[in-house]
Amino acid sequence: MTNMPPDPKSSQTNVLGFDEFIGILVAFASIGAVLFWSFFRNNSDWNLPSILLPSSTLPATPAAPSKNTPPAMMPLPSVAPSELPRGQTPLLPSSNPIKQFPLVIPTEKKSTIPPPIAFTDVPNNFWARGYINALSSRNIIKGYQDNSFRPNQPVTRAEFAAILQQAFENELGKTKNKISFQDVPNQFWANSAIDLAISTGFLKGYPDNTFKAQKNIPRVQVLVALASGLHLNTPTSPTKILNTYQDAKEIPAYARNKVAAATENGLVINYPNPKVFAPNKEATRAEVAAMIHQALVLIGRLDKVPSQKIVQLPDA
Repeated sequence: MTNMPPDPKSSQTNVLGFDEFIGILVAFASIGAVLFWSFFRNNSDWNLPSILLPSSTLPATPAAPSKNTPPAMMPLPSVAPSELPRGQTPLLPSSNPIKQFPLVIPTEKKSTIPPPIAFTDVPNNFWARGYINALSSRNIIKGYQDNSFRPNQPVTRAEFAAILQQAFENELGKTKNKISFQDVPNQFWANSAIDLAISTGFLKGYPDNTFKAQKNIPRVQVLVALASGLHLNTPTSPTKILNTYQDAKEIPAYARNKVAAATENGLVINYPNPKVFAPNKEATRAEVAAMIHQALVLIGRLDKVPSQKIVQLPDA
């Protein structure tokens, strides 16, 4: 049996030519492009160029935090303004967060009081050292050029007036009357202090119009001056209070109520024996410092310095 060759016409009808294939592909591509354009035209949220075309600037990849990066430089979380309380301004990031958002740590307020003067003749175990330190650090009392205090030296009335001025001028003000004493020269160094002490009631002159500025002041006059200037009330039983002292009979009559008031308010410091008042003894610089200190404690200017030499009443 002889094999017949294939019919050329039937082969042409079964195989697509190259031109036909390209035509069909172009047709489908055109239809797809029209549909794609119509879809993205209706949806305005899509940005066709940004999808089809690559961006020239890519978003920066966040760098991993370095071990040396301080916590203050780390990114801060953002807060929507609507979430903030009314009237509060939102915090904005800054290139220097430390300066814009400083960390404030509450600290204890430092005292502005300078250290006390280290007097060469006031040892650590001296009975009045605490009082002297408190006053010298506030410039109420001073020493001498050789850096000594001379605690056992008597105090003159002029010197006592100067100490009163330094201690109480802030409370009493600078208003003072000019007082003329026949024994106080116009250019006397303590005139201002004497005028203040007299006009505020701390001190008085003598009946013969003298002040006796260079006279050493006795202990009783120191306490009478403090009780008078601070306007301390007379106790209901001054005699009972004065009986605390073994030498109460030596207290002058004019001073008894004032001494009782000073005792009741804790101004009296007796060294070495708290039971001996020694009213007519010349007051030393250490004793005056101690009594001035107690007066400042009474009005709230200084803290207490514990001492066994402070006279305590039996029921105190």
